[in-house]
Amino acid sequence: MEHEAAFSDPTRERNIFVGRIIIASFFVVVMALVILARYADLQVTQHQDFVTNSDNNRVHIRPVAPARGVIYDRNGEILADNRPTSNLTIIRERTKDLNNLITKIGSLIQLSDADIKRFYKRLERRRPFEQTPLKFNLSAEEQAILAVNEYLLEGIKVSARLTRSYPKGELFAHAVGYVGRINERELGAIDSIKYSGTDSIGKIGLEKFYEQYLLGEVGSEHVETNAKGRVMRVLDQTDPIAGNDLVLHLDSRLQQISHDAFDGERGALIAMDIKNGGILAMVSAPSYDPNLFVSGISQKNYDLLVNSTDKPLFNRAIRGQYPPGSTVKPLFGLIGLTNKNITTDTKIEDPGFFIMEGIERPWRDHNSKRGGHGSDVDLAEAIIESCDVFFYKMGIKTGIDALSSQSAIFGLGAKTGIDLPGEVSGIMPTRKWKKESRNATWYNGDTINMSIGQGFMLTTPLQLAVMTSRIASKGNIVQPQIVKSINNKAQPTILLPNASKIDEKHWTYIHRAMKDVVHSTKGTAKSISSGLLYQIAGKTGTAQVISINADEDYDKSKLNKRQWDHALFVAFAPAENPEIAIGLIVENGEHGSSVAAPIARKVLDAYMSNRADREKQLVSKSKILETEQGYLAYAE
Repeated sequence: MEHEAAFSDPTRERNIFVGRIIIASFFVVVMALVILARYADLQVTQHQDFVTNSDNNRVHIRPVAPARGVIYDRNGEILADNRPTSNLTIIRERTKDLNNLITKIGSLIQLSDADIKRFYKRLERRRPFEQTPLKFNLSAEEQAILAVNEYLLEGIKVSARLTRSYPKGELFAHAVGYVGRINERELGAIDSIKYSGTDSIGKIGLEKFYEQYLLGEVGSEHVETNAKGRVMRVLDQTDPIAGNDLVLHLDSRLQQISHDAFDGERGALIAMDIKNGGILAMVSAPSYDPNLFVSGISQKNYDLLVNSTDKPLFNRAIRGQYPPGSTVKPLFGLIGLTNKNITTDTKIEDPGFFIMEGIERPWRDHNSKRGGHGSDVDLAEAIIESCDVFFYKMGIKTGIDALSSQSAIFGLGAKTGIDLPGEVSGIMPTRKWKKESRNATWYNGDTINMSIGQGFMLTTPLQLAVMTSRIASKGNIVQPQIVKSINNKAQPTILLPNASKIDEKHWTYIHRAMKDVVHSTKGTAKSISSGLLYQIAGKTGTAQVISINADEDYDKSKLNKRQWDHALFVAFAPAENPEIAIGLIVENGEHGSSVAAPIARKVLDAYMSNRADREKQLVSKSKILETEQGYLAYAE
């Protein structure tokens, strides 16, 4: 007992226990303080950060695309508008396995390889939590299938969008153009903020030229979502501003008649308001349906358009360059008269060919019967009957320098400045041009060819209409334009100073000659004068596609139709007080008199009919106003 007592020390054991309690308590206190400090840091110091992160997971800012501006014709008919469609989109952050999701979707609805390929390209340039389109224009059946299976497809969203629509189809394709998906090149050039929420941009035509006006301003909305990304409510919203509406000078009725008049032939037509430069009709035939491009054209349809020998995508009206043929004879006659190289009394003998001193090769008169037009052929007769020999001789006297420089005043050899992208300038050759482009000297033979609108000279149908308009208006230079007003604000007429120095008597002389082209018994376009209730001034033209040797006759039976001559016609009406000018070409149509002129007659008849209807309406309104004023006066 005494031995056990020697080994027991209660005081020592108590001290050890107390020490352990103190140490343990210290660690407990320290850990409690650490926890409290961390808690304070989380709840106080970092509170706002966590609230922000929480809101970022719960609240998202989404762009709201504006409605693109609507395009109308001059009478209020819609040429381009927006229709609601349903599109399938994916929010990448809301799905764990994107490839598996796309596979599931493909098992439910049809997805093409092109759809998937374009989706992954869009995915590369989208922002976090932004919806990326996978398929556009879902059918009602596809929408139903996706709605039933939505619980299996995390991250998808079927949303309503406004899609561009062209109710007139191919009728205005080359003038109005179309929108399409933004490509990689365009993505690097555009303002990404302005195009938030939209993946379309104007590609050609007015849609491209007036893109900044049609686009509008993007809006935004703050939305609250649940864990699956479904929108629970909209917290705040800034409405988008719709794009500007455009009203055009184009007339749907005139456009339809112009388009139908080609009846399957290839070519182009421009009808222009002489007084203000407004383009009333612009046809390039054949055409295509621009709606095919809006949501992405299929490879099959694209190949059909691109590989077609008729080139429906090519805008012949502003990009087609053709020899103008005899349509430039009135202009060159004016230049000859102005420069006093000829007078209205100048007469020549036309044996049917022209031989220049020192050159054995003859230049034939392609428009004459065998034996030529005979003796005493003056300028008026040369225009009316399209005598080449007169212009061969006049061209040599006038010279290339005067012909080329003074033709520029009438819009040849330069872009007209029309409000469309892609216009080409044509070619009004000069000595300098030939030296730079062909590294060759200009010869008199070149001048002879150009004097009848052949050789190196090329014009667009638009330039022919502009030239004709300036002849009709006696030199007034009005820039052609398609858009009449933007958001009801009228576009100003671009009128430049009259730079011509042509005597009034010469204008009258040329106008009379052009009128006789249609109304004289010898005129090359006399076939369209039957039954006319108004007068047309015009000029036919035929442009060679292939060269024919001087000792050979043109025989179309030996040629493929694509080698036939082009048929051209220019005109203005009414002849006594011009309002409308036309320039047109029918590719491989052979004769301007028999093929091109009848097309112009149909268009001018339609215009004059519309004009008569407008005058009746004005008279009717005037009578109503007089009646109302009379009633008010009586009441007073």
